[in-house]
Amino acid sequence: MDVQQEAGAGTEALEVWIDQDLCTGDGICAQYAPEVFELDIDGLAYVKGADDELLQEKGAATPVPLPLVTDVIDSARECPGECIHVRRVSDSVEVYGPDAG
Repeated sequence: MDVQQEAGAGTEALEVWIDQDLCTGDGICAQYAPEVFELDIDGLAYVKGADDELLQEKGAATPVPLPLVTDVIDSARECPGECIHVRRVSDSVEVYGPDAG
């Protein structure tokens, strides 16, 4: 089973958010998926909205584009701060990240 099947990504929409209180600023997420993540001047990572605007509100989430699901999940797995949360849109259940069951 590949990562997309495992997360239900073939049928389920996913969204991602970052807990900046835990972010270590390593930038691994921005290396994996620069279309979704970016480091700001404060040295912390944020998700980007559809217009490439950094979403800096606490808990702000952005949809995960289907072609980038694997990259976003790899970011969550590799993040040293364990601050990336990937959840299903339909029921808000975290499928990858520190609160995944």
